Amino acid sequence: MSALTIDTLAVSQILRKRGFSEEQATGVVEALREIDGSQLTTKSDLKEAVADLKVDILRWLVVTQLALGGFIFAAIKFTR
Repeated sequence: MSALTIDTLAVSQILRKRGFSEEQATGVVEALREIDGSQLTTKSDLKEAVADLKVDILRWLVVTQLALGGFIFAAIKFTR
């Protein structure tokens, strides 16, 4: 996973233009530097997770349909 990249100088300048004091802008920029981007999820991470879930759901559907078919078959055989 790539690191979170932020142009801290640009952020500081924008904050200063918006009325932040130098100290406030510096504090915000320092807080942004400390952000840990390793826990952020990318689109490819989400696509992989969705694909895995689809496979799991399909497996359960097949198993439950086979089990249901077996129960119906057994019920028909039992009632004859």
